[in-house]
Formats: sequence, structure tokens, C-alpha cells
Amino acid sequence: MERQKMSAEGLMGPFALNDPAAGTTGPWYTNGTFGLTAGWHLDIWGKNRAEVTARLGTVKARAAEREQTRQLLAGSVARLYWEWQTQAALNTVLQQIEKEQNTIIATDRQLYQNGITSSVEGVETDINASKTRQQLNDVAGEMKIIEARLNALTNHQTKSLKLKPVTLPKVASQLPDELGYSLLARRADLQAAHWYVESSLSTIDAAKAAFYPDINLMAFLQQDALHLSDLFRHSAQQMGVTAGLTLPIFDSGRLNANLDIAKAESNLSIASYNKAVVEAVNDVRGRPARFRHWRRKTSIRRKLSTMPCVW
Repeated sequence: MERQKMSAEGLMGPFALNDPAAGTTGPWYTNGTFGLTAGWHLDIWGKNRAEVTARLGTVKARAAEREQTRQLLAGSVARLYWEWQTQAALNTVLQQIEKEQNTIIATDRQLYQNGITSSVEGVETDINASKTRQQLNDVAGEMKIIEARLNALTNHQTKSLKLKPVTLPKVASQLPDELGYSLLARRADLQAAHWYVESSLSTIDAAKAAFYPDINLMAFLQQDALHLSDLFRHSAQQMGVTAGLTLPIFDSGRLNANLDIAKAESNLSIASYNKAVVEAVNDVRGRPARFRHWRRKTSIRRKLSTMPCVW
């Protein structure tokens, strides 16, 4: 709906007159238009399809990146929690050692007071007790650092985590005989890199399709009247079909620049994907060796922990 005043000197000058016999009631009119308009872009060269595919590839890549971030965050929290429990277990052992050392020191002092031993014999025990107290302080500080990192990762900045020492379960970890490269496809980082490559290739297709003519069709069916009282009359109905053709004759410079940018971004995505694959392969190759080294180291620690200690 539009309210307008006709100009007596313009193209619609006769409508500026107030002459009911001639059908004019100027100069003010309330023009109304009501109807439907539909357009159809003939995607003959697949430009729109390529753009949609590129957007979908980007969305999938970002979803894979979010999954990778979630996995990294969960792994970091689990690793820090196990590290805190390890430090807590070490703190318990050191407290037991300190208790035994204090018992030995008290016994040595009692023997010295009774004149059975000399004061020199208890010096070594005092030194060991001092070292144990230092280790307890170091372990307590390390536990505080781990708690602070856990608070940051779990978004518990306002209140501290209430961690309690628990007995860690035995992990039945067993590596397969062969680690196939097909497992790499499950990595979130490689999936994200893959979808970025797919998106860049679709962007190139869209940039190439922009060089071809573009055809658009539009149809309309509407009511149009100079007076609102006549808007819904059958005589106020109008319809039509229009077609548009766009020839990018004088736009080759911009289109070539867009194509070059799309190709450069695609090459960068492919290089990033290749780098991610190489890093993933090296990581998979090195994990079994690190895992076996960790198992041997853990086995040695367990054997040492079962050996009797003399203070």
C-alpha cells in the first residue's frame, strides 16, 4: 500500500486533477498491490549446487573440529585426573615413610638419652626425614598445580574441585598386532582436513561456473489498483512472466581473480591435509613403541615397590 500525491506536470499529470467524470480523484491516491511473486534461477552450470556443497563441507569440517576439541579436552582432563591420583598415592606412601622415619628418630633419641647409642648414628635418619618432608611439599605443590589446571579445563573457576584419592582400576590395555592405516580415517583432525579439501574443490567448481551465462525466470500474479476500494476487483488482476539473462562479458577480471583465489585456497587445504596425514602416520607408528616403553617402566616400578626398604 502506498499513499502518494500525483504531479500535475509529470507523466501522470491527468491523474492530478479531481474530475470524477473522467475517473480521476486527484491529486492524492492510495495505491494498493497484493499478490504472489515467484522466481526460478536456472542452475544450468551447477554454480548454486557447488556453492551449497562447499558450505556443507565447511559445516562438516567445523563439526569435526569441534569433535576434535572435545576429544582433546576429555583426554586432557582424564590425563590430569590420573596424574593427580598418582601424586595422591605417592603422597600416601611418603606419609607412611615419614611416619616410620619419625618412629626411628624417636627411638634413636630415646636410646641416646639412655646412653646406649651416640648422637652421630641418628644423623643419617634425620637427613632422610628432611628429604621426605621436602618430597611431601613438592608432591603437595604438584597436586595444587594439577587441581588448578583441572579447574580451568572443567570451567570450575568459582569453586574448587573436591578430589578424593581413590584406588585406580587396573587398565587392561592391549594393542592389536597391526595398526592399519584405515584407522586414520576415524581421526577427527583428518576428517576436518578432508572436508575442507572437499569444500575448496566445490568452491573452484562454483568459481568456474560463474564464467557462463546466468538465466533467471520470474512470474507474478497480483492485484493492482489505484484505489483500495478497487483492489479486489477482477479487473485489477495482472500477471506476467519475465526472463533475465546475465552475460559476464565485462567481468572477466574479477571472475579470474576469484578463481585464482579459490585454487590457491584449495592448494593450501590439500597441503594441510597431506601434512595432517603424515603427522598422523608418524603418531600411529610411534605410539606402540611408547606404549611398550611405558609398560616396561611400570613393571619395573612395581617390582621396586614390592622390595623391602631399610631406613
